[in-house]
Amino acid sequence: MVISNGVNNVIRRNASSGATTRPAPAENLVLAIVSLGIFMTVLDLFIVNIAFPNIQHDFAGSDLSSLSWILNGYAIVFAALLVPAGRIADRIGQKRVFIIGLALFTIASALCAVATGTTFLIVARLIQAAGAAAITPTSLALLLTAMPAAKRTWALGIWTAVGGMGAAAGPTIGGLLVSLSWRWVFLVNLPIGIIAILVASRVLQEHRNDESSPRPDLLGALFLTIGVAALSLGIVEGPAWGWQSPKVIGSFIVAIAMAAGFAYRSTHHPSPIVEPALLKVRSFSVSTLSALLFNASFSVMLLGLVQFMTDVWGYSALQTGLAISPGPLMVPFVATRGRFLARRFGATPVAIFGTILFGSAGLSWYFLTGTDQNYAVDILPGLIVAGIGFGLTLPILLTTAVSSLPVQRFATGSAVVTMARQIGTVLGISVLIVILDSAGSDIIGAFHQGWLVMAGGSFAAGASALSVRSGATQSSEAPSMTEIQVVAGD
Repeated sequence: MVISNGVNNVIRRNASSGATTRPAPAENLVLAIVSLGIFMTVLDLFIVNIAFPNIQHDFAGSDLSSLSWILNGYAIVFAALLVPAGRIADRIGQKRVFIIGLALFTIASALCAVATGTTFLIVARLIQAAGAAAITPTSLALLLTAMPAAKRTWALGIWTAVGGMGAAAGPTIGGLLVSLSWRWVFLVNLPIGIIAILVASRVLQEHRNDESSPRPDLLGALFLTIGVAALSLGIVEGPAWGWQSPKVIGSFIVAIAMAAGFAYRSTHHPSPIVEPALLKVRSFSVSTLSALLFNASFSVMLLGLVQFMTDVWGYSALQTGLAISPGPLMVPFVATRGRFLARRFGATPVAIFGTILFGSAGLSWYFLTGTDQNYAVDILPGLIVAGIGFGLTLPILLTTAVSSLPVQRFATGSAVVTMARQIGTVLGISVLIVILDSAGSDIIGAFHQGWLVMAGGSFAAGASALSVRSGATQSSEAPSMTEIQVVAGD
């Protein structure tokens, strides 16, 4: 298969060009520490959602639109800073940026816990988002660099599974912590962050490009940051402001203008944030699009299930978390074994099969769910199927996208894919909110529409991945750094 051949060829070239192969214990420690960082950021994202009503109660003098920035501000800053953080890490050091991200996230968590008002909490959350934007792409880049070729898909499966476990544990842990105080949802990050920093400083090895290379395009980074922030702002606030409101339309206009400026800088600067040649790697660009569509589908599933169980079935936060957990608990088992299926059948067919399974779970809920509570029949089978589909799909999409690049661009590539996934998440949530807000008295019909959106997004992700196999122009070799620099204008 094109994906499999491209990944294997790049991995062999990276190995022959001097990529370090460490003893197994060191590899496992790297896997543990970068996974811990991801677990902390994903867990925080979900438990803060659970804590939101309690925060709203404590800060009763603040209006809901202001409080919403506790969630939306984080999402926007996180998405906007991912690629600049990854590009900077490629130049000054992935380990350095990873530890800086951990420190920012931990300090900001402490500030959130002692916040005395809405503005204080929002600012602390923005700092948290900046830390998360530094942690996410560098954790994936450090993992891929540390792992030998034969273990990369397995390691990505673990990394993805840990993130899935953070998502699964978020509602349950959040429900328990909120019963004490909403401030505990931030305090829980402190011991995790401190341990991660101490271990990372001793275990991780530094990886960077030649620091004498041209400084990354800071103006291009600014254009990208403002553009992604404006796009995310328009998507996030569209349901509240109105899709035809001047503020939403203005946000999209700014996003388009910044995208045009970023594209110009990328083709004219000697060291652009994202080299144009990266996007010409078909397996990278198509897998990134598939990841965006798949994450949109996943976000509809997760928020849809939470809202359905709480609003329709009357579940508590703790009951909802426990009810959802069987699906994500399937992910570690499936993701760590996906590489064997990929070797036998090819990476692309396995990823496509995963998207079919995930979308089929949405169709099952479309036909089965209603006001009568029958969790074991209506929800649980679909959750298990969705967990299997997620475990088969996402690790392969991530491995395919990033491993098709030169090792010197792992952090940048990881950041681009993660940014796409985050935009997909914002898009999926916004679409679901629009559907639910316009439901009127037919709330069950609205959730059924959401399940169809979930299925459609997953099937579209599979169709996108299929186009890689059929692409006749796809090269079996990723571009070398020399080729990237020539295209970029060096």
